Amino acid sequence: MVLTRKRVLPTAMLDSLSPLIAALRADGYSVIGPTLRDGAIVLAELTSASDLPHGWGVELDAGSYRVRRRDDDAAFGHSSGAQSWKTYLHPAKVPFWTAQKTSDGFTVDVPPPDGIRYAFVGVRPCDLRAIAIQGRVLGSSYAARLESAFIVAVDCTEPGEACFCVTAGGGPACGPGADIQLTETVGPRYLASAQTTIGQAVLDTLPQQPATPAEREQGATAVAQAAERMQRHLPSIDLRDLLSGSRNAARWDEVAQRCLACGNCTMVCPTCFCTSVRDTTDLGGDIAQRWQTWDSCFDLDFSYLHGGPVRTSTSSRYRQWLSHKLGTWHDQFGESGCVGCGRCIVWCPAGIDLTEEVSALAQERQTDHE
Repeated sequence: MVLTRKRVLPTAMLDSLSPLIAALRADGYSVIGPTLRDGAIVLAELTSASDLPHGWGVELDAGSYRVRRRDDDAAFGHSSGAQSWKTYLHPAKVPFWTAQKTSDGFTVDVPPPDGIRYAFVGVRPCDLRAIAIQGRVLGSSYAARLESAFIVAVDCTEPGEACFCVTAGGGPACGPGADIQLTETVGPRYLASAQTTIGQAVLDTLPQQPATPAEREQGATAVAQAAERMQRHLPSIDLRDLLSGSRNAARWDEVAQRCLACGNCTMVCPTCFCTSVRDTTDLGGDIAQRWQTWDSCFDLDFSYLHGGPVRTSTSSRYRQWLSHKLGTWHDQFGESGCVGCGRCIVWCPAGIDLTEEVSALAQERQTDHE
C-alpha cells in the first residue's frame, strides 16, 4: 500500500458494497468496519454489507454520545466512534515473550506475528491521516501490519457535532493512504476510485457502472458542504507558539479542576501511541511473560523516575498532553498530532473540549499582552 499516492478522482459507481466485502473475504482478509452494537457504532468484523450500520447516525456533544435513526439508509452517515483503527494496527496488548521454568533453567518463546491480514472498510479522512501519522511514529511491527492491510476509505459527508478536522489541517475529503476511496451518495450508492494497483485489481472485479459527471459533481458537493458544517474550530493562530508561551497560564489550573486524569482522551485518540512494558508471572513462579500495553501520560506513574513522578499535578499532565499533541509533536514528527476527529471531546466524562481550552489559552495570552 502506498501512503504518498495522489488521490485519483472517482471513476466508477457501485450499487452495493456486498461484492466488495465478499471479494475481500474471499482473498483471505479479515474485514473490519463499523457496525451497530449495544447502542453504539463500533468496529467489528463484517461478514457482509448488511452488518454495516445502515440508517444509523449519531448525536454528539462534549461528554455525550447517542445513536439515532436516520431518514435514509446511509451506511456511513455517522462520525467516528470511540474506537479507532489503532486497535488493530497498534493493539492495546502485545506479547513480547513467554519464559517457562524447566528442570535446568528456562525456555523462552517469542510469539510469531499473528498473520492476520486486515481489510478496513469505512476509514474516515481523519482516521486515514491518523494511520499515516502513527506510521511515521511507530516501528517495524506497525509497518508490517499496515503493509499487509487493505484500506477502503470513505469521504465524510456528514460531520459530527464534535468534528473540527478542517481547522486541524485536514478536511472531509480523503487524502492519500487508501487502496480504494469511496463517496457515499443517495441510495446509498458509492462513487469509487482505486488509489493503488492492488485497489484497482479488486475494483476491476466488482459490478460497476462508469460514474457520470453529474454523479461525480453530486459527491464533490456533498463533501464540500460537509466542510462548511463543522461546528467546532481551532483558532487560526500558530498553536506551537501559543502553547510554548503558555506554560504558566492560569487556564491549566482551571481545566485541572474538571479533569479526572482518567486518560479517556488518550485511549480514544487515533494518534496517541504511548505504551509501557509489563512483566507478569503466574502464582507458582513457573511462567513469566513480558507485554507491551497502552499507557497514558495522564497516569501519575507514567513520568516516574528514580525520585518519583515528574508531573505530579493534574494540571501539569493535561498541559503535557495538549502541548505535545498540538505543539512539540511538530518538533518530533513534523506535524500536529491532532486530526480533528473530536473523540477526546465526546468521550471525556467531564465534557472538556479541546477546542474550547485552546481558545481560552489564546484569549488569556491576548489579555495578558494588552
